[in-house]
Amino acid sequence: MAKVTMPQLGESVAEGTIGKWLKQPGDTVEKYEPLVEVITDKVNAEVPSPFAGVLKEILVEEGATVPNNAEIAVIETAEEGAGATDSPAAAGAAPTTAAAPKAEAAPTSAPTTEVAPDNGARASAPASPEPAPVAQGPAGSDERPERAAAIASPAAPTAVDGELPGNADARMTPAVRRLLREHGLTAAQIVGSGGGGRITREDVTNYVETQRTGQSVGGQSLGGVASPPAAPAPAAPSALPAPSAASAAPSAAPASVGRAARPSAVPSVSFPDGTDEVLIPMTQMRKGIATQMTKALLAPHAYVQMEVDVTRLVAFREKAKRDYQAKEGIGLSFVPFVVKASAEALKRNPTFNAHWTDDGVLAKRRINIGVAVAVDEGLIVPVIRDADQLSIHGLNVAIADVASRAKIGKFKVDDFGGGTFTVDNTGYLGTNLVMPILNVPEVGIVTMEAITKRPVVVSTPDGDVIAIRPIMNMVLGVDHRANDGAGGAALLRDI
Repeated sequence: MAKVTMPQLGESVAEGTIGKWLKQPGDTVEKYEPLVEVITDKVNAEVPSPFAGVLKEILVEEGATVPNNAEIAVIETAEEGAGATDSPAAAGAAPTTAAAPKAEAAPTSAPTTEVAPDNGARASAPASPEPAPVAQGPAGSDERPERAAAIASPAAPTAVDGELPGNADARMTPAVRRLLREHGLTAAQIVGSGGGGRITREDVTNYVETQRTGQSVGGQSLGGVASPPAAPAPAAPSALPAPSAASAAPSAAPASVGRAARPSAVPSVSFPDGTDEVLIPMTQMRKGIATQMTKALLAPHAYVQMEVDVTRLVAFREKAKRDYQAKEGIGLSFVPFVVKASAEALKRNPTFNAHWTDDGVLAKRRINIGVAVAVDEGLIVPVIRDADQLSIHGLNVAIADVASRAKIGKFKVDDFGGGTFTVDNTGYLGTNLVMPILNVPEVGIVTMEAITKRPVVVSTPDGDVIAIRPIMNMVLGVDHRANDGAGGAALLRDI
């Protein structure tokens, strides 16, 4: 029997919680087919099966938290299954005695259960709640179709789960599941406002308050559905430009990115009548971020900043983006250019493509660049592996893919862990100078700030002139234990 163990979803993650088993004992499982959804402080991810065969036993129930590498399930592999059917004892064959003359006519192995083809096996398996593709609502709206429908006709709770507004199989953290039990509620009574319909702690507390007062609380109406705003809400923040031609990345326009319609990056707070303060509970992701940031700040940070004239980059993207959008179906953002430049520069400055250890700097051969992405509940850093081996197009596709999956909370195990350097695009919010915190144990992180048109001195054959150029600040954060400011300046200059 092959044992399935809890994977490690990131360097700083020591344990995981079983969110939902996507297969049940007796189900056929293909290799790399999603087997279980695991929840950590930072992310929810579907864990693929490392083996092909039949799921024989689930060792850890949903909601339980176990450390990395703990055994969570048992799979009978195809080879083991074939060996079992060849064994008369395993097949339960009748003993060949004179008292049982018909035994010779009996089959020598147990009847083989017919296995459905792969597609059939997948279709019959208990599936996780697949969110519908994210479709844009009214111009500028970020409402998901299922939420928009719920807003249009909020259903009152009834005694039958099928008639309730929520999803009985909605995803949530163990803490939220426990909160539901404490209030005697079910998931079907609440419409989740998180990515992919995930139920958050705020959804539960707002629903409870609504039931108590009969009034909308914190923008929530009965059932936890967000009340329709008076005007279309700005798109939810993401550290990556949206995969469309009109991406959030800055263009050559005079105004800096995000200035016209800057999205909010913080949750709203509602104060009940007569209350001067409100405690905002820590989500699991927020707790994980707090732990990681506290650990990261133990490293001595140093910073290097440079102004980059991106005239040629902006001109190239402006010229290519329409044809690229028409051909590839996704927008061409500035992020893959910076990721590619960083990957090439790291080859020349290998002590930055490394991890810090107590024994020294552990240089890495593979260049795996993390791209910081803002999600509803916090910040995650999925990893683009072997970034130096990908073209600009390959990087753009990979980044757009992980950004779109971030919006619905559908991550893969391979999205996390093993990063060697991080690129942080805060410029879409209009920032000009951010002091980034290292994603330890990495020893370097670089920011992309807003591209703004500024007057600069340009040298020409006829002398110096003042010209208007698109300029982007870049800030490199350095672990000063591993490298010095001079090395950081060399790396940033190369980028």
